[in-house]
Amino acid sequence: MQKSNFFKNKKCYLIAEIGVNHEGSIKKAKDLILSAKRGGANCVKFQTYKAKKIASKNSPAYWDLTKENTESQYKLFKKFDKFNYNDYLDLYKFCKINEIEFLTTPFDLESIDELDNLLNFYKISSSDITNIPLIEKIISKKKPIIISTGASNLSEIDEIYEKFLGEDIEFCLMHCVLSYPTANKDANLHFIKKMKNRYPDCTIGYSDHTLPNNEMSVLTSAYLLGANIIEKHFTDNKFLYGNDHYHSMDEKDLIKFKSQINLINELLGFAKFRDVLECELIPREKARRSLYYSKNLKKGDIIDEDNIIAKRPSGGISPSNLKLILGKRINKNVLEDNFVNLDDLD
Repeated sequence: MQKSNFFKNKKCYLIAEIGVNHEGSIKKAKDLILSAKRGGANCVKFQTYKAKKIASKNSPAYWDLTKENTESQYKLFKKFDKFNYNDYLDLYKFCKINEIEFLTTPFDLESIDELDNLLNFYKISSSDITNIPLIEKIISKKKPIIISTGASNLSEIDEIYEKFLGEDIEFCLMHCVLSYPTANKDANLHFIKKMKNRYPDCTIGYSDHTLPNNEMSVLTSAYLLGANIIEKHFTDNKFLYGNDHYHSMDEKDLIKFKSQINLINELLGFAKFRDVLECELIPREKARRSLYYSKNLKKGDIIDEDNIIAKRPSGGISPSNLKLILGKRINKNVLEDNFVNLDDLD
């Protein structure tokens, strides 16, 4: 069975992670889907979990408590684990109608089986990079897989890369920093280039948790460094308190990012070799130089470096051929500021 090219065919695939920013409302979830679609996202992603299956009741927070003051992971997850299969089916159908990819990250084994018919590919959270039972269950579905690598060391990423290499699946490793929000100084985007070189048999992406700026420069930098799939949390209001709103992008941010990517792609071009462009043909002719006579010469005079000069425009003998004509004899009278022609020379 040949591996798919689901990821490799994507130059800049943007996943707007709604996550649980819908706060348990199907209407709000659909509004966010439409907003992401208008902004230019290729895919919207949700999170599927049940609090009792993902965290103990004594699990401490690891996020910025000034932005989200829930001090227990269990309590936070409990707030937003309301959706069931029928809700996700509804959202899947809504995405299909609106021509945007539906995705949700399963956080337990039962959710994998339940959601499989709704998913074209899987996304595995950074937090589950060592959750081998969950990973193997997802691998068994034989669909493309994205896995984030936040809070991992190099040997752990190597291990998961080798594990996926041994399977008949296409996969993508996402550079990620597991910190909410991620300070710019911790983004470590240069690691994307290292991943491109170290893991040549997969697609490389970037999952971002920095605070968005007006230029969306973190995401565009990640793209320029080689991230073909980019994921960022998405909201309709970055100023809402709590959860993931404060480090999310919104529709306006998404539009800016897509505009920047279009500009970058236009500037970069896609040629793998260098040839003269059509827009350069006239400048090439007019701005390059030819050899001219620098003074009036008589029949019988000898060409030397004192009586010729390289000037614009081209059209005669190129200065690159200077040595071929030095020492040649003029066979007729010639005037200053005229081309040197081979017909003038013996």
